[in-house]
Amino acid sequence: MSRTTAPAPADRKDGATTPTGGLTHGLKQRHLSMIALGGVIGAGLFVGSGAGIAAAGPSIVLAYTLSGLLVMLVMRMLGEMSAAYPSSGSFSSHAERAFGSWAGFASGWAFWVLLSVAVGLEGIGAAKIVTGWLPGTPEWAWVALFMLVFCGTNLAAVKNFGEFEFWFAALKVGAIALFLGLGVLAITGVLPGTDSPGTANLFGQGGFLPNGSEGLVIGLLASVFSYGGMETVTIAAAESDNPVQGVAKAVRTAMWRISLFYIGSMAVVVTLIPWDDKAVVEKGPYVAALDHLGIPGAGQIMNVVVLVALLSAMNANIYGSSRIAFSLVGRGLGPKVLGKVSAGVPRPAVLASCFFGFVCVGLNYWSPDKIFPWLLNMIGGVILVVWIFIAASQLVLRRRLEREAPEKLVVRMWLYPGLTYVALAGMAVIFFLMAREADTRVQLYATGAMTLVLAVIGVVRQKARAGEPAGAGAVTPAAEEV
Repeated sequence: MSRTTAPAPADRKDGATTPTGGLTHGLKQRHLSMIALGGVIGAGLFVGSGAGIAAAGPSIVLAYTLSGLLVMLVMRMLGEMSAAYPSSGSFSSHAERAFGSWAGFASGWAFWVLLSVAVGLEGIGAAKIVTGWLPGTPEWAWVALFMLVFCGTNLAAVKNFGEFEFWFAALKVGAIALFLGLGVLAITGVLPGTDSPGTANLFGQGGFLPNGSEGLVIGLLASVFSYGGMETVTIAAAESDNPVQGVAKAVRTAMWRISLFYIGSMAVVVTLIPWDDKAVVEKGPYVAALDHLGIPGAGQIMNVVVLVALLSAMNANIYGSSRIAFSLVGRGLGPKVLGKVSAGVPRPAVLASCFFGFVCVGLNYWSPDKIFPWLLNMIGGVILVVWIFIAASQLVLRRRLEREAPEKLVVRMWLYPGLTYVALAGMAVIFFLMAREADTRVQLYATGAMTLVLAVIGVVRQKARAGEPAGAGAVTPAAEEV
């Protein structure tokens, strides 16, 4: 008899599932909380947001608010499922539980591509900063160096990764908090040597929507990418001391941090300096704002922080991509060689995930001016595909949990199912907007084609397994890696 959904694994008393993969539990709550931010405070916020401001003007604040509300809903849904079924497969395991192995296969490998390409993206952004300090040095060589360093870091014990990422992320959070503090003082006219800009930059220079709705749409798409990667915290929960409480707390604290760090910092930037200042794109919005305030050395200090932020996100994305690949293999959805574990680390999965980063090194060597924006748009499309899988899975699994195991609902989605449908509608609108923009249309179609191919392969694999004799080609159940 065939099954349309993967069988549920045996649960441990602490709410986690039976460990079979050999991953260690070396991450603590403080690691998880910082990883929730470490994977997202990178190229999208520090570098990509400059292009968003140049397109949307002051309305970038509205763009970040809209996409921030959407990502809050997505993280709440993901938190609900991950607290009930902790797994290094995260949403991929949840999709498999809800719809069958084809959904786990398609969403999991799409996300693997997302994170693997993002590794190269972060490396390119970091290399641009270094070549600014050391002109004449080849950008691709710096990307290659960063790839080698962080590939090595992720081949070490997960505890070491967690410690590195904790301090990296702590520096980023501290720097943005300091930036916000200085910005508020300057805006209110309290900062010595500065005059309050008032609302001149918000409503002058063409108004709040200087490029109309088209500019807002471009800013919205850029902001969507900035939030991509927060899903990594639910993957990391599988290697924490207490997966259920860990993921619940990390998801909850991520909400207010999104509002403060993302939306708040964009509001400070566009209030302090004119949105059409060329430095916003050339130097990045944070450095441009600090240079505008005339604080000695502040711009260069922020450049160092931005470099650390990019390298931190690069490190976190190698981790996340290797763990999602390991989970897929453990559930029979990928090549077995990637499932081998040494000293608690899936080293073949780490190396495979780093491969895409090295591909980006080659692409950056051949076409350094076109690769970054192209990758930025392509990643945005994959993020939305993943979010749709999350929302659809939550609709199914919430009903199942309420019926079969309501005690596992440690985190609950707000106003279920209404807000889940609102989130799905929001994702559909963003897809429509991407299809209207010439810069994102081709990448959207490429993302759609990739997802369709993965889904077809997943369906074929699922049907092939359904026809196998009992016990032949047995697949490890979804979400059993914790």
